[in-house]
Amino acid sequence: MFVVDLNSDLGESYGAYTLGNDKEVLKYISSANIACGYHAGDHNVMFETVRLAQKYGVKIGAHPGFPDLAGFGRREMNLSPREIYNLVIYQIGALQAVTKASGTTLSHVKPHGALYNMTAKNREMADAITQAIVDLDSNLVLFGLAGSELVKAGSHKGLLVAEEVFADRTYQTDGTLTSRTEKNAIIHDTGQAIQRAIRMINEGKVEAVNGTNIDIQADTICVHGDETKAVEFVKELRKALEQGNITLRKSWRER
Repeated sequence: MFVVDLNSDLGESYGAYTLGNDKEVLKYISSANIACGYHAGDHNVMFETVRLAQKYGVKIGAHPGFPDLAGFGRREMNLSPREIYNLVIYQIGALQAVTKASGTTLSHVKPHGALYNMTAKNREMADAITQAIVDLDSNLVLFGLAGSELVKAGSHKGLLVAEEVFADRTYQTDGTLTSRTEKNAIIHDTGQAIQRAIRMINEGKVEAVNGTNIDIQADTICVHGDETKAVEFVKELRKALEQGNITLRKSWRER
């Protein structure tokens, strides 16, 4: 029997603006990555998303990104490792405070957007993020792109890492995600995306954009909470996992 985590990037509403349907998505996932106010989210949204995650028994994670509300954290920024370290400490610390005040704890950390993609290739940036996590709480699990420099840096620092895959994104031959600026970056067909996810779990393989098969480790699968069909997709994916005798992971300390 295979065991996998199902995560989603949530808490990305801000002020008067609502993004996604967090309440419904939370019913079907096992881990929530909550925005910490830099690329999206705010203090009120953070508290509400933590409350909902508690209600549905979902593990709570910090989702730190670049300080770029206008660009939703998807634009690259040229920051030093010290600046990366500082902004990650700041954002994780904010959500840690919210979880403590809410009577719960933080489970994991997953960088967002451009920060996530840059640290997949840049070891110096990856080291800055992993050091921030170690200095705050070495029991936190690090989510990173499967096979990435971030995953390698986390393992080197002694962190428990969860290698993440994306059912609705296409892959390059080096295991990186196709840039969102490319037309073929997103897989819109729900059935095709689910089939890819099941194969990644069962076979440890995914087809790259050039048709070749590459090896991949699927510890956790990401479902984008801000997509228009997010609820429909996560419901169907959860159903497919159950039919395939694949269970959702309840704890990262159970291997």
